Amino acid sequence: MQKSSLYQKIIITLLFVIIAGTSGAADPSGMYVSVRDVFLGTNAFPTPIEGLRELGVTALEVNLGKDYGIRAIDSTNKLFITSNDDAKAFRKTADKLGIKICGVLTACDFSTGNMESNTAFIARSIEIADIMGAPAVRIDSAMSKEKKLNFEERVQIFAEGLGGALKKTANSKVTLGIENHGFQGNNLAFLLNVFLVVGSDRLGSTLDTGNFYWRGYPLSEVYGILRVLAPYAKHTHVKNINYPAEQREVMREAGWEYGKYNCALEEGDIDIAKVCGILAKVGYKGDICIEDESIGKCKTPEERVALLKRNVAHIRNCIQKGQ
Repeated sequence: MQKSSLYQKIIITLLFVIIAGTSGAADPSGMYVSVRDVFLGTNAFPTPIEGLRELGVTALEVNLGKDYGIRAIDSTNKLFITSNDDAKAFRKTADKLGIKICGVLTACDFSTGNMESNTAFIARSIEIADIMGAPAVRIDSAMSKEKKLNFEERVQIFAEGLGGALKKTANSKVTLGIENHGFQGNNLAFLLNVFLVVGSDRLGSTLDTGNFYWRGYPLSEVYGILRVLAPYAKHTHVKNINYPAEQREVMREAGWEYGKYNCALEEGDIDIAKVCGILAKVGYKGDICIEDESIGKCKTPEERVALLKRNVAHIRNCIQKGQ
């Protein structure tokens, strides 16, 4: 490598460290911006790290598949975390790049397959998250057989799986956050009953700001639900919806016109600053993770990048307002 290009690389790296230290660091409230790895694909950025650098964000939620596949941070490769050494290598790369792994996203349908293998997958995800330095593992609350099972059956199945995973990893500090996702997961009674049955401080919520609104609850009621759930928050996902005025305070069908009305974070009905305030009041210290699904409406990489930049700026502003 020529000296000039080496110097340029060093300067770029130093600039990123300076930017990360000022704009990507945690707010005095303890909250900070993060982004899901799915939004850093090649349809917007050459590699995830280049996306994070352009956005000025230093915290990343990574998706871990049932095959233990994961996206590389510094390339377009898919990696497989099949051993502790693989997880350590991923952590080493993240540390070298100045990136914090704020969460590990998993999906496991506890109503199908073998309970022992499902529990083992979540337990192993916790172990991997621990090695990577991630404080939380996101749990998908959806079950394919949820409409065939009654309430108590669903609570017991879910509690058995998550409780078993927590017992297998009793020495870990990594928490589990059940996302209010889908029809079942956006039932507050279901979530609270799972928390009560498991009875562990390590189990709580991946609080999704938009999904209760997606489920059909009136806007004012959404804030009430979020206020009840906030003390259990371990991790977050942030999205927004801009429904017509006449639809905001009525009960709607689940998912009603979501594809049409999902929108950029600052354009939606849900006041993200108000949600940050709710979280701040209960002492939540963690990431506010971008999951703006309206990015699917963008037609070009430039539009996607611009939208993500707006989302980052909006969340930072909301964290400050919500103190």
